Amino acid sequence: MPRLLIVTAVVAERDAVLSALPGEPAIGQLAGLPACRSATAAGLVDVVAGGVGPVAAALSAAALLAATGYDLVIAAGVGGGFPPAEVAGLVVADRVTLADLGAELADGGFAALPDLGLGEVSLAADPAAAQLLAERTGATIGTVLTVSTVTGSQARADRLRQAHPRAVAEGMEGAGVALAARRAGVRFGELRAISNPVGPRDRASWRLAEALAALAGGFERLLGTPLTGGWTG
Repeated sequence: MPRLLIVTAVVAERDAVLSALPGEPAIGQLAGLPACRSATAAGLVDVVAGGVGPVAAALSAAALLAATGYDLVIAAGVGGGFPPAEVAGLVVADRVTLADLGAELADGGFAALPDLGLGEVSLAADPAAAQLLAERTGATIGTVLTVSTVTGSQARADRLRQAHPRAVAEGMEGAGVALAARRAGVRFGELRAISNPVGPRDRASWRLAEALAALAGGFERLLGTPLTGGWTG
């Protein structure tokens, strides 16, 4: 039976995922973190709220992956969307990018790590995982940006879209989970529900309840039937 790890940032996202799982999950601790475990048609699933931001996500995911063997780890939650992603819709990452890791320039511009000769900031999601997530949830596929500061202006949204034309969403944890998965040799995917467009910050207009419901629906479809193919070992 495949073993899946789902890492969210906060408890509200974790609980949305749990609402899609059958029965009452077993509650305990894994690697020092509160964790919920459930047997689903797709496999044995552990769900953990690993913390906000790429560092917390990477540390939590790395500890969990070291403690328990998994076949797939999924970063999950809500996020801001770029067109064609729609509010209350779902997106799946085929690539994750640390979009604000770099250096501010004197003219107000931005240099990413590759521009500085300091390495890469973009990681491919596992193709089979991206295909599985997209097919089962009907999500829009593209690059999901990982940021340490949520975008709050149209100017920054435009800069991000210009630098990353395939971006469909921004979140705060995906690349951290992806890095931990890469180090552990485990397949990685990211599934997010869109609560608001990326742009001027207007929290009163965010549709968090609808996004969390969409996230739950996505996982219900994903985990409701067995996985086929080489998902174990």
